[in-house]
Amino acid sequence: MSQPVVAVILGAGLGVRYGGSVSKPALKITGHALMNMSIEAMAAGGCTHAVVVVNDKAARELGLTKAALPIPVVQVPGGASRQESARNGLRFIRDDPELSGAEVVLIHDAVRPMVPAHVVEAVIGAVRGGAEAVAPVVDVVDSMRSVDDPGRSAPIDRSTLRAVQTPQGFPLDVILAAHERMAAAGERFTDDVSCAELAGAEVVLVPGSRMSMKVTEPADMTIAEALWKARATLGRHSGRRVLRHVPGGQYLENQIVEMEREVIEKERERKFRPRES
Repeated sequence: MSQPVVAVILGAGLGVRYGGSVSKPALKITGHALMNMSIEAMAAGGCTHAVVVVNDKAARELGLTKAALPIPVVQVPGGASRQESARNGLRFIRDDPELSGAEVVLIHDAVRPMVPAHVVEAVIGAVRGGAEAVAPVVDVVDSMRSVDDPGRSAPIDRSTLRAVQTPQGFPLDVILAAHERMAAAGERFTDDVSCAELAGAEVVLVPGSRMSMKVTEPADMTIAEALWKARATLGRHSGRRVLRHVPGGQYLENQIVEMEREVIEKERERKFRPRES
């Protein structure tokens, strides 16, 4: 039997920036909770199990129906911080008789529900290829400036910058040891590859996707829902003619152009990939 590939999906945050009465993981796009969509995305990319880390409020609102999910799911209590929540999920994997033999562990934010399967596959493949810490990234498209304390600013060459996404992938022993070490040292970091890097691991980057946007503010849900609906039309009518006449339509149109480009590139790779003998 092959070793499990486990996704730790984090959804225990308080959602302060978003606001509202419903936890972000339980918010719905076309009737589907963000958490459920994230579980399905991980499964589509090759994960065999999911460890969902949520607080009590999100757990009640989600009421995960395991029979309706594509892979086995276990629920773990979240911590006081994202770091603590990730560590709780990793410790559960370590202590579980079945999951402790995990070949690859992915850590993913539940509020990135639309990550394409090929991104998940790329992260898993890089870890299987020997990488100790893997993150999907996309080019930064906006002009960037740095700001100092007095409020002065200076331009930054955006060609050297990448926006980091999830899921991020690791061997279980590497990322668990890194989290334990950084917790003991009181170190803080913004994502899990940074944690692993501080503990000595080398970070490998793979191509991410514009589809893997993060739902942070209410406006993001409007954009995410429009992108999700438009994705179903790719190959026939992208919906761009309609989007040009709605608020924020130019942004959505640009996102869909990127989606279409990804679809074309992946189809080209599939057609010209050498067949195994």
